[in-house]
Amino acid sequence: MAAVSEVMTRGVITLEQDATMSDAAKIMVKRGFGSVVVVMGKMVLGILTERDVLRAAAEAPDLSNTTVEAWMTAEPDTAGPDFDTEEAATLMLSRGFRHLPIVDSTGLVGMVSLRDVLSARIGRR
Repeated sequence: MAAVSEVMTRGVITLEQDATMSDAAKIMVKRGFGSVVVVMGKMVLGILTERDVLRAAAEAPDLSNTTVEAWMTAEPDTAGPDFDTEEAATLMLSRGFRHLPIVDSTGLVGMVSLRDVLSARIGRR
């Protein structure tokens, strides 16, 4: 079994809760990521995904005046670097999300996607 630390992305995009949805969308497109982690210092406050940006675009009149805090999922599930990829896949599938922040005692250290963990599993066969 592989640990999520073996397949996670280490260069995670972070924003503070008062960043705008427009800022989030721009950085996600620029960096090619499907999510950003909302932080205060080293503390993970939430996660904002492509789906959240689409929902906000459909409902909010002006994304440049709408904060990520209004649309993020607060207190997201997280896992440690030693968390097994199969357990991560099970967690994400059962809870209906595709991005899992990875944290250790120092704070946010990475992000793993459902694609990452399923690819690891397929590659091991």
